[in-house]
Amino acid sequence: MEATFRALSKHGYKDLRMRDIGEEMDLTRQVIHYHFDGKYDLLSSFLEHIIDQYEGSVVVECDADPRTELRARIDQCLFGPEFEQFGHWDRMKVYHELYTQAQNDGDHREVFNEHYDRIRGSIVEVVEDGIEKGIFRDVDAERMGQLITDVIHSARGRRISLGHEDAPEEARKAMDEFILDSLERTEDRRSERIE
Repeated sequence: MEATFRALSKHGYKDLRMRDIGEEMDLTRQVIHYHFDGKYDLLSSFLEHIIDQYEGSVVVECDADPRTELRARIDQCLFGPEFEQFGHWDRMKVYHELYTQAQNDGDHREVFNEHYDRIRGSIVEVVEDGIEKGIFRDVDAERMGQLITDVIHSARGRRISLGHEDAPEEARKAMDEFILDSLERTEDRRSERIE
């Protein structure tokens, strides 16, 4: 999977060949074909691998309050986890390379939709928990989860596709000011200002 990552980073989806992946790990195409039926099969496995790796890296303390957990989930999506070999933005570049191809591939689109639903769903759950505990205002948690997830995806896309290096930081500031602050119950916001 790491060899696929390196080859895809260098060659892009369109120009990627099985030979390129083999060269990244000093193996022949025949060895790769022994384990995978072809490029599509390998890239499908790779897509699931990077999504599992990404989702498995979300770390939020189990006793965190909804404010802290929501901010941690947003930060994780915007800024990473960091991995041993390749950084968050290296991985996001490859992720988006596959993401753009999903428009022409129903199976990959389904994998991305499921991933998107899990990310959005985790945010919705935190918002619902915050509402239930009286920390957040009574808002439509589904729509709030959708908005936050869309802002995250847009910021990542701007950084990767348009080279706007500051997009994640700017999105985070905007979410603090226009989304997260407004999500707080009015009494909580008033008491914070007084302190």
